[in-house]
Amino acid sequence: MKRTPIIRRAALVACTGLLTVAVGGPSAGAAPHRTTSAETAAVPFRPGQLRTLAGLSADRLATGDLVAAAKWGTGSPIDDPVREQQVLNAVAEQAREDGADPAATVRVFRDQIEANKDVQRGLFRRWKARPAEAPTHRPDLNEVRKKINRINDALVRSLAATGPERAQHQCRGAAAAAAAQVRHERRLDHLHAVALTRSLRSVCG
Repeated sequence: MKRTPIIRRAALVACTGLLTVAVGGPSAGAAPHRTTSAETAAVPFRPGQLRTLAGLSADRLATGDLVAAAKWGTGSPIDDPVREQQVLNAVAEQAREDGADPAATVRVFRDQIEANKDVQRGLFRRWKARPAEAPTHRPDLNEVRKKINRINDALVRSLAATGPERAQHQCRGAAAAAAAQVRHERRLDHLHAVALTRSLRSVCG
C-alpha cells in the first residue's frame, strides 16, 4: 500500500478532529507494545541500527542550511510554531501506524526541530558577520519541506526499528559513537556537530 506523505496524512486526520498530540498521553487507538525488560535483554544489541539513525539525523540537519538560505533576507522568522506542530502531529500519527511509541517519537522530533533551528540561527549569525559567505541563491522552501518530510518518514521508521536498541543500557554509548562516526565521515563543522548531538539527545530511553 502506498504511504500517504506524513504531513498530508496528518492534515487529513486533523480535519476529522481525530488527531491530537499529547506527549505522555494515551493514543486514541490501541496502545503501542511496550517492550519489557526481559524482552529487551533477549534481543541482541545492534549498534549499526543507531548508526543509521544518526545518519538520518545528519541528513535532516543538512536541510537547515537550505531552510536558512530560503529565509535569509526575507524577514521570515526561524521559529514556525504552526509548521512545527504539523510535523509533530504527523510523526506521532506515523509512529502509531509503525508500532513505535508516539510520545517518545515526539520527544525525539522536538530535539530534531530545535537542532535544525540551531543550525539556522548559527548560519544567520555567520552570514551577518561575513556577508560574502551569505547565499546568493534562494531555494524553494516548499521543495525543501518535501525533502524534510521524506527524511521525517525515514526517521520515524528508524525509531520504530531501533526500539530494542534504544531501550538497552548500551544505547547512550553506542549513540555517541554513531554520532562521532557520522561527524567524521561527513566532516561536520562545529555548528553542525553540536547540533547533531542535540538532535539525538532523546534517542535513548
